Formats: sequence, C-alpha cells, structure tokens
Amino acid sequence: MQFTAEHRQLRDTVARFVAEEINPHVKDWEAAEQFPSHEVFKKLGDLGLLGVKYPEEDGGLGLDFSYAMVVAEELGKIDCGGVPMAIGVQTDMCTPALARFGSEALRKEFLRPAIAGDAVGCIGVSEPGAGSDVAATKTWARIDGDDYVINGQKMWITNGMKADWCCLLVNTEPDAAPHKAKSLIMVPMDSPGITRQKIHKIGMNSSDTAQLFFDDVRVPRRNIVGKPGDGFRMQMMQFQEERLWAAANGLPSLDRMIDATVEYCRQRDAFGKKLIENQVIHFRLAELRTEVELFRSLVWRAVEDYVNGEDVTRLASMAKLKGGRLSREISDSCLQYWGGMGYTRDNIVSQFYRDGRLWSIGGGADEVMLGIICKYEGTLPPRLQ
Repeated sequence: MQFTAEHRQLRDTVARFVAEEINPHVKDWEAAEQFPSHEVFKKLGDLGLLGVKYPEEDGGLGLDFSYAMVVAEELGKIDCGGVPMAIGVQTDMCTPALARFGSEALRKEFLRPAIAGDAVGCIGVSEPGAGSDVAATKTWARIDGDDYVINGQKMWITNGMKADWCCLLVNTEPDAAPHKAKSLIMVPMDSPGITRQKIHKIGMNSSDTAQLFFDDVRVPRRNIVGKPGDGFRMQMMQFQEERLWAAANGLPSLDRMIDATVEYCRQRDAFGKKLIENQVIHFRLAELRTEVELFRSLVWRAVEDYVNGEDVTRLASMAKLKGGRLSREISDSCLQYWGGMGYTRDNIVSQFYRDGRLWSIGGGADEVMLGIICKYEGTLPPRLQ
C-alpha cells in the first residue's frame, strides 16, 4: 500500500481535528458517558470526513476505500476508543449498504444528511439472544398495506441513544430460510413505538450504547434497502468494511501503549536501576512491537486488495482476530510494567485495556472469525458450514 500526497494531506486534516476538537474533551466525555455526537459529526461533515469513500452526488469525496482507512487509522489517535467507534459506525458500519443498494429517495433522506453531519445513524443487528450469530436474529416486520410494522428489540447499539435513524436488520420473509428471511430497513428513530434504554459498560464509556425496543413501529415499505430477503447478504458485506475499519483504527492504540510504557520504564527506578534495563522488559516490548508491525502489514495488504476489487473476507477476518487478541496481549503486558500506576483510570494503557477488550467481541467474536477463516481454509467440518 503506497500512500500518496493526497493520503498524507487527509491524514494531516484528521490529525488537526483530533488534536483541537476531540482530545481536549475526552476526559469530560468519558466521565459523562457520552459525547456531543451531533456537534462533533457536523464538524466532521463540514470537513468532508464522514463521506470520504462515498460518491460526490451523495455529498461524499468520491475517493477509494484506502482514504477512508487513513481516516480510520488517524482517528485511532483519539485518547479513548468510544468516540472513534461512534464515528466509525457512521462512516463504515451503518452506511455502506445504504450507499451501495439504497434507492435515490433513501440516499437523499438518510445517507446525505449522515455524510453532511446533519444526522447521526446507527446499525441495528445484535439482539439479546443473537450477537455474532446474525442468522438467529428474531426482530421481524410484517406487511400492512404500504407499511412494514416492526416488533422486537436490538442490543449493544452504538449511537443508539442519540441516533436519528437506524439501518435495521429484520425478518421480513416468514417462509424463507434464516439467511434469506432478513431485510435491511431504514427506520427514523423518532417513529412512534421506539423505546431506548442506555447500557452502561466497562469501557468505551464516551460512546453511547443502547438497547432498542420496537413495538408496532410503522415505516413505509419503500424504506427497504435493496430487495426483500437480501438483508443478510448485505450485512455480511458491511461487516467486511466494519472489520477493516476496526483493524485500521486500532493500530495507533497498540503503538501508543508501547510508546508510553517504554517512556515510563525509562524513568522508573526499581531495585537500583531503570525498569527498561531489565532484559525481560525490553525484550518483551521488542516482541510486541514486532507483532504490531506484522499486523500493520496485514491490515494494509487487506485494504489494498479490497480497493483492487478482491474478496478480502479471509484477510479481514484475520485482521479482526489478530487485532483483538493483540490489543489484549499488549494492554495486559504493558499495564503489568506500570504496576499500580497502570491500575489507575487516567492511565492511557488502562484506558485501552478497558476499551480494547471490545475488539474481540463487537462485529463478530474471535470464535466467529476463526470459523470464517477455517471455512476459507477448507478445514471447517461440513456439518458446521
């Protein structure tokens, strides 16, 4: 993956925004367990950062996917995981199917305001009884005249408390197999019958997360994205961009934890010498840095292949798996070298220790990634496919 001057210019724009508009407020937003998403998204929209990969006719910049991943990676320099995740939901999780398959009317009503930063979106897939097992979702929509009537609930919805609309995965085809029974429907979140309940988490605190309840919620049938029954397929396509976004966005946090720990160990005296002088520490940090560099190569190889039109399901799943596990390994190792100081809330390593744990869960758990990889390797038993 070769970066152009345009890539670097975009990276510089994001870096300035993070330094001036986000990081000075992170501590307050973390304490409040929310951030002013409409205000922040509007500023991002004004800079063109919410629609980097989307067509110009929809308000985007019309650039290829690699530019969106440059934005994702630079947003990883935010001093927490919750704010960049909320932005990533807007740019790469709730909008790809809408942009690719949505009608002109739907793009005008939902996508363009999201790209402009005038609306906050969310994606409704997970449920209390169906997280990584997307086929098991139960929320359903029946046809009543010109409307769909939706009943059910969704869980772990990022941006859910403040979202203006939801790209909702629901069952619409009662006689079809689970993988062909689902559709994506655009649902305005001010529709009667929607109830939101805030979820409190152990990390990602500044990102608002909600459980959503749908009780006879009516939306026009024209709000369906693509064709009825194609929702599962479209959501699987969205997952690839989501997983690559998560991998690129998480990269800076891995380097930052190592950087901070190196600096601390150079300053901290213990038993008559600096911590960094202990071979067990400087060797371990060298191993971890090597793992990060290998991971970086995997991520950008996958991005380049995706830009070139290749199926990157296998590589994206590997990146998602490796990133989550590496985040856990690095945060745990580095926190240990900080000792008691690492166990304090304001420490950058403890911040990513808490926030990074979601990496191995959200967007498909590690075990699901392993199953996907095994399927592509030809080692998944037929009864499990």
